[in-house]
Amino acid sequence: MAAQETNAMISTSYHYEQVDGLRIFYREAGRRDAPTIVLLHGFPSSSREFDALIPLLAQRYHLIAPDFPGFGQSDAPSPASYDYTFDHLATTTDHLLEKLGLTRYSLYIHDYGAPVGFRIMLAHPERLQALIVQNGNAYREGLGPKWAKIEQYWTDPAAHQGVVDTFLSFEATKQRHIAGTRHPELYNPDTWTDEFAHLSAPGQREIQADLLYDYRTNIASYLAWQAWLREHKPPTLVVWGANDPSFIAAGGEAFKRDLPDAEIHLLDAGHFAMDEKNDEIAELMLRFLSANTHR
Repeated sequence: MAAQETNAMISTSYHYEQVDGLRIFYREAGRRDAPTIVLLHGFPSSSREFDALIPLLAQRYHLIAPDFPGFGQSDAPSPASYDYTFDHLATTTDHLLEKLGLTRYSLYIHDYGAPVGFRIMLAHPERLQALIVQNGNAYREGLGPKWAKIEQYWTDPAAHQGVVDTFLSFEATKQRHIAGTRHPELYNPDTWTDEFAHLSAPGQREIQADLLYDYRTNIASYLAWQAWLREHKPPTLVVWGANDPSFIAAGGEAFKRDLPDAEIHLLDAGHFAMDEKNDEIAELMLRFLSANTHR
């Protein structure tokens, strides 16, 4: 009986909620009376990126991992009916957490999950117990060379549609996983083939182009996010894939400037560090969270 209860506790369940007129998907695991961790995914993935991490945490924590609108199993309405901005993704995600009755949690932020998470943190600082950052950028020095081309797109989108084509290409989708790794055999090709299939679905180009254009608002918010970190000083763990060509290692190290007590680990991994450092990240999280979370 005890073994059955343990298996049920660490098993992931899959749910939908109606939020802001959309059907929003989320994964859940762990006891609901345990401290909650909200896992916010990156581009072009979904909550699926946490599949291997969740069971390693679920015996001690309650895990919620949503799919943003336009990603994974959540609804992906056209930009004509849903405004694809990071402000809006954050609002919808925040409304989901409120609907689930979550008023105190730690946040794990990765890639697109960082601008969503920062907006939620700034709106509700009292709800944040602890922060885990995995290649979720909040500093200009963390922007890799490719962002120079993207900034050209921000300046004149119509003249730089090729930037969007490259951003959504199969090769770019693959390289987000394997670029910088010394262990490509640890990476499941189904990951990027499935992600590219999603990006190739009808309507996705328009959705992702809108979000890529709106990403400029995140960079404009960096100083405000940094000021918030200095003011509130949340317990922070940074687990950064140091070989990420998009959000380079300097972006992980920069958190120390505003959070001198932050625990920072530069891992020998790329953008999706969990693809090859899942066990190490889980171990670091469990140790960090045991000292910084409670009911």
